[in-house]
Amino acid sequence: MNWDDIADAMFGGLPVYGDILMLVSNSLWAGAVLGLVGGLIGVLVMQRDMAFAVHGISELSFAGAAAALLIGWDVVTGSIIGSLLAAAIIGWLGARARDRNSIIGVLMPFGLGLGILFLSLYDGRSANRFSLLTGQIVSVQSGQLGWLIVISAFALLGLLLIWRPLRFDSLDPQSASARGVPTTAVSLAFMLLLGLIVAVAVHIIGALLVMALLVTPAAAAMRIATGALSVPLLAALFGFVSAVGGILLAIMGTLPVSPYITTISFVIYLVCRGVGSRRGRVTRNRVATA
Repeated sequence: MNWDDIADAMFGGLPVYGDILMLVSNSLWAGAVLGLVGGLIGVLVMQRDMAFAVHGISELSFAGAAAALLIGWDVVTGSIIGSLLAAAIIGWLGARARDRNSIIGVLMPFGLGLGILFLSLYDGRSANRFSLLTGQIVSVQSGQLGWLIVISAFALLGLLLIWRPLRFDSLDPQSASARGVPTTAVSLAFMLLLGLIVAVAVHIIGALLVMALLVTPAAAAMRIATGALSVPLLAALFGFVSAVGGILLAIMGTLPVSPYITTISFVIYLVCRGVGSRRGRVTRNRVATA
């Protein structure tokens, strides 16, 4: 492959960019919704130190989707069942971080192995199998977009209902338990809501890339902000820019959308990390001078 081939793969669609943009309008809406919701819920994921759990849920979601593909069921339904099952197990048994990581470490290879088994038995189109790992955001149908919006709205409503006890449990679980907060029930409810978002994200961006929208934007926002309102807003903005920006760049050529989304998300994190580190050095110097 020479430089001309690379340039064509990245920018070959520019002459018909407007026409392509009209065809992927559903994908843009899906990316926007997923980026916003993923950024918001990702803040709580980071505060509860559950980034590893997102990956664990995605593996079981992948297994559920692969099983549904094999037996001819709706893939989204299979993905949701797998995600909710994993979320329920982690939320119920993994009250402590050490137990949770052990459970996730057991579930991940099990889910991945099941998914690979189901895909190896599937004799349909190879593109269907590949999309479970890398997503199919550029071919989102109106019905799928509708389900994404409904599930995201339900998850956000659920988060609002448990927001105060959930934040209390996330920031100081010992004090929350002493104050009578039902920490096990709150953890289980949060995990189930997270499972719903992961299931939709797996269908849209694939099991391998879920963390790019559910972890990285929140991690970037927490590097440069500390406020109870500024962190979620920044995380949602970063998720939105990563998802929508990745789609807008991908349709310029023929490359998959996934590398664009992950690269934008990673660059945002690097910039925020650099800004946060510089701000920390300036603060320490001022304190030392004073």
